[in-house]
Amino acid sequence: MVGTRGVPARYGGFETAIEEVGRRLVTRGHDVTVYCRRPGDGTPVTDEHLGMRLVHLPALRTKSLETLTHSALSAAHAAVQRRTHDAVFVFNGANSPWIPFFRARRMPVAVHVDGLEWRRAKWGGAGRRYYRVAETLSVRWADALIADAEGIAAYYRDEFGASTEGIAYGAPILRDLGTDKLAALDLTPGGYHLVVARFEPENHVDLAVRGFRASSATKPLVVVGASPYADEYVQGIRDVADTDARIRLIGSVWDQDQLNQLYAHSASYVHGHSIGGTNPSLLRAMGAGAPVVALDVVFNREVVGPAGLFFSDETTLAQAIATMERHPEVSRRLGQVVQARAESMYRWDDVTDRYEDLAVRLAAGETRRRECSGKRLASERWTYDEVLRPVGGTDPTVLPDPDGLGAAPVARPEPLEEGAA
Repeated sequence: MVGTRGVPARYGGFETAIEEVGRRLVTRGHDVTVYCRRPGDGTPVTDEHLGMRLVHLPALRTKSLETLTHSALSAAHAAVQRRTHDAVFVFNGANSPWIPFFRARRMPVAVHVDGLEWRRAKWGGAGRRYYRVAETLSVRWADALIADAEGIAAYYRDEFGASTEGIAYGAPILRDLGTDKLAALDLTPGGYHLVVARFEPENHVDLAVRGFRASSATKPLVVVGASPYADEYVQGIRDVADTDARIRLIGSVWDQDQLNQLYAHSASYVHGHSIGGTNPSLLRAMGAGAPVVALDVVFNREVVGPAGLFFSDETTLAQAIATMERHPEVSRRLGQVVQARAESMYRWDDVTDRYEDLAVRLAAGETRRRECSGKRLASERWTYDEVLRPVGGTDPTVLPDPDGLGAAPVARPEPLEEGAA
């Protein structure tokens, strides 16, 4: 497993996938090696985690070079080892230039292409051109491409004529969570709306805070997240929060129990991610039973299904938040529906089955490299607009009927006996 910060998982979806899939592969008898970035603060590291062998290597700590330098060192390290691997999973298509290191040792490679990185606003012209080239190299050199959403698969099919392996993420199913760590934040169950996201333009945290400011909500909006790079976008979010006492920016939350409680007890979870495919934060919210208000793009529709509310601008977001707040019991039952959907459709055991099956096929010599040339078929005209255009079809002022979606009634507490405290 190459191309991420590594494990233990503390940061993002790739790291969580490696931890959840890797540890399951270990229990099935496989040897798993994970390349990890060496901490820059001198934090002690171990050479094993949940049965996975860890290799820690350095990286240049800059926005544009951290991933690439670490992955280059990882590929070179793997290529000079006496023992080769039966299959290599490279995460992030930006790392495709290092595929030849593995191929030189006859190790088959699958690349998890991770959405369309060139659409991210943080990249300038050179960065975007690099990612476009890296896409082409992934298609040309990888023995398999992994797409975690149909929208991603459609892009590679339409742009290159390339097939992909559809492997999404799993969702942790979180039930019966306490509330003690909410109290530390002066929050109560059902008493707040929630955003969890890195402060990057394609995650639309700015839209979330502006839409909330325009709403009639009486419960606060708690925003979990930050950006390692201070910029105008981040300052814009802070400026909006400064104008509305209902908006609370609490920064990053590293206590996973506290984060789980925040998801599970929110009045609604507002999800503004747009270009990354199936998003682990959305799956985590669904697994915790949080009522979902999501940006109206095909990725989010695909994951949430019919039990969410969707927004496309500040007005529709303000309406959706107000709707969730006016109908707390129905909202909570919709949370049960999305939780059941996550439990049935996004299981880590099923995800591991697909990774294991792909690894076995790669080790046996299967490859898709000969199926297409890697040349673009649709040129620059295919700009992802079809994926990002609002799908429409739901009214943010009307909640779906949870009974029609198979929701179980919300359990009501037994009334206290007279005189009981």
